[in-house]
Amino acid sequence: MAWIAFDFNIVVFFVFIVMNQSYHGDAAKNDSLGASFIFGDSLVDAGNNNYLSTLSRANMTPNGIDFQASGGNPTGRFTNGRTIADIVGEKLGQPNYSVPFLAPNATGKAILHGVNYASGGGGILNATGSIFVNRLGMDIQIDYFNITRKEIDKLLGKSRAREFIMKESMFSVTVGSNDFLNNYLLPLVSIGVRVSESPDAFIDDMINHFRGQLTRLYRLDARKFVVANVGPIGCIPYQKTINQLGQNECSDLANKLAVQYNTRLKDLLAELNDNLPGSTFVLASVYDVVMELITNYGKYGFRTASVACCGNGGQYAGIIPCGPTSSLCSDRYKHVFWDPYHPSEASNLIIADQLVDGDTRFISPMNLRQLRDL
Repeated sequence: MAWIAFDFNIVVFFVFIVMNQSYHGDAAKNDSLGASFIFGDSLVDAGNNNYLSTLSRANMTPNGIDFQASGGNPTGRFTNGRTIADIVGEKLGQPNYSVPFLAPNATGKAILHGVNYASGGGGILNATGSIFVNRLGMDIQIDYFNITRKEIDKLLGKSRAREFIMKESMFSVTVGSNDFLNNYLLPLVSIGVRVSESPDAFIDDMINHFRGQLTRLYRLDARKFVVANVGPIGCIPYQKTINQLGQNECSDLANKLAVQYNTRLKDLLAELNDNLPGSTFVLASVYDVVMELITNYGKYGFRTASVACCGNGGQYAGIIPCGPTSSLCSDRYKHVFWDPYHPSEASNLIIADQLVDGDTRFISPMNLRQLRDL
């Protein structure tokens, strides 16, 4: 009898395991993002610039020092750990990070988890970032997605590929900052542009280009979009340093341009939601999330929202980008900014939380978990 009882317990145990695995398998299927296609600039670049002859690179220490997937080695991410896009993907159940398009392993079934096209120095306008020599602007990034799109057709067949792109994939676009920082506001180089083109005209140009770019993605079957607005670029250590500002001051011009652009972007996304059937454009108000962090940094456990953790130049370490010869803080999770331009992983975690599960103060008309589940 004892043996029979023991055997029965084993059977019950294995039935439980099988049922449990089946349940979790279904849950994983329902609670995971099919693919994440990422477009933008250095805020979300996962290493594309490693494969370009460019002055905009992060493939040197101590960048990536806290990136666990690489064992703390630099990957080309412009932060100490994960980007906002990396963290959002994890939170939405993406099984792997989206592979950089220019990386050798961006082939075959790997692309079905998503592809990252973002490039440090890239912008909406093709002239943006020319100071870096090479970078991928939005037009080129969409050209590259068109190549991926054809590959997905080959992998899945045209009908299934279209369904996969339209229903199970998310398109994330984080771009615009460089159009100001490395174009319209570029010291010395851009003076002629500012004389010949008013802020209104420049932002008109950006919005008109961006409308065409997002519409082009829609025509390639993209339907679920999250588009980030421009953050408070007047508050980054670089702007504070070159404008010789106090600890609690920000560059008024840079922030005014960002706010002006962001107002127009909100209207653009509403227009596209109305005019592109079946599309959902979600606005991620990165400006408001980051301004909240900068204004109330102590509340979130930060020690400073002014000084870059890694950099050199001036009281905010805000001139020279992060590299092997940079000064490096010992308390990386106490700094809002990793380097003169980019948030630390600690900041990225807070920003990503608000985008995935936050309310309409920071993400509207729905958050990214709701967008995934549409």
